[in-house]
Amino acid sequence: MTARARRVRPTRTRARATPLAATALALTAALAGPAVAAPDHDRPRHRATYDALRAAVKDGVPGVTATARDSRGTWRTTVGVGDLRTGTPRSTADRYRVGSVTKTFVSTVLLQLEAEGRLSLDDTVDKWLPGLVRGNGHDGSKITLRRLLNHTSGVYNFTADEEYGRKYFLKDGFDRHRYDSATPAELVAVAMRHRPDFAPGTGWKYSNTNYVVAGMVIEKVTGRPYGAEVRDRIIRPLHLTATSVPGNRVTVPRPSSRAYGKLAEEPTGPTYDVTELNPSLAYAAGEMIADSADLNRFYRALLTGRLLPPEQLKEMKTTVKADAIPGAGYGLGLIERELSCGVHVWGHGGGIHGSTTEAVTTADGRHSLAFNLNGDWSGDTDAVIEAEFCGGR
Repeated sequence: MTARARRVRPTRTRARATPLAATALALTAALAGPAVAAPDHDRPRHRATYDALRAAVKDGVPGVTATARDSRGTWRTTVGVGDLRTGTPRSTADRYRVGSVTKTFVSTVLLQLEAEGRLSLDDTVDKWLPGLVRGNGHDGSKITLRRLLNHTSGVYNFTADEEYGRKYFLKDGFDRHRYDSATPAELVAVAMRHRPDFAPGTGWKYSNTNYVVAGMVIEKVTGRPYGAEVRDRIIRPLHLTATSVPGNRVTVPRPSSRAYGKLAEEPTGPTYDVTELNPSLAYAAGEMIADSADLNRFYRALLTGRLLPPEQLKEMKTTVKADAIPGAGYGLGLIERELSCGVHVWGHGGGIHGSTTEAVTTADGRHSLAFNLNGDWSGDTDAVIEAEFCGGR
C-alpha cells in the first residue's frame, strides 16, 4: 500500500524500511497448471520482457506470472515457482493480492458517484465524515475528496506508524496478528496519532490513509460496503471473474500461489510463508484480489472510457508531480509514466505481504501488461515494464 520510489507502484503496504514490497495481504495454495514459457512465435516481440522476468526471479523472488495484450494478441508466461516446499510452478491463471491497485478501483467508484451528482470532488471530508480526520493538526474541514485521491491531503500514512509496523511487518507481530480484523476507523485513528505531513494542497506524499477515508466516504454516500459498489459497478459489468474484494477472508481463491516475505527490517535472513492474513489491515487502500488478465481488462476499459464519462476520466488523468516517483505524475488513483522510449503508460502498482504487482496500459488501451511476483523483497519491476513497452520496438 505504500509508494515506492522509482516505480509505478505506490501501492504497497509497507512500514518504514520493511522489505514487504507492498500493502498487506496474501494468497493461498494450489496452482492451475505448469509454467508456460514464451511461445516461439512471440519470442522476438516479448523476448526482452521474458528476460526481464527471468532476471527478477534470479534476483531472488520465487516466481512471477505475467500477461500482456496488444493488437497482435495476448501473451502469457510464468517463471519460477509458486510453492517453495513442493516446487510447483506458478500459473498464468494465478489469482493474487494486488495491494494498492485497489486504489484505482476505489477512485473510479468515487468518480462515478460524482458523475451521478451524488458528491463532488470539492466536498470536504467533514461533509461526509464529520470529525473523523481530526487531531494533532489534522482537519477534515480543509481536506477535499480530490486531495485524498491524489495524495495532496497531507494526512499521515497509517502504515508508517511504528506500532503498526511492528504488529504487521515484523515476524513476531505478524505471527500474532495476521488473522486480526481491523476496522477502517481504527486505521484512521492510527494516523491521527501523528502530525500531518503538510498543510492540505501544499505538497505530495503517498498515504494509505487517504484511501481508507475514500472507502468510508463511498459507504457513507451509498449506504453500502465499498466492496459491494466495486463489484456492482466494475467487477460484474466487465466480467472480471478472478477479481474480488475479500473483506475479512484470509485466503485467496484458487488457482493461486504461496506468497513469501522476509518479515524483517532488511531483505535478508529466512523466508516465510505469509500467504494467509486478514486483508482488513489494508481495507480500501489495498485489499483486493485479481489475476493479470482481469487487471489488463480493467485498465483497458477505464482508459477507453467504458467506466467513466469524459469529464471524470479527464479529472482522473489530471496529475500532480509525485516527488517519490521520478518521471511520473499521480492523478486520482492513476499514475502516468513516460518510459525511456517515449511511450506513456497509465496504471498503478501494488504490494502486500509476499506479493508485488504492476499493471500498466497505454492511453489508447491497445497495449497492456500486468504481472505479479510472489515475493516482496526484490525484483526489478521497472525493468519488466521498460522491456515490454520499449524492448520489442
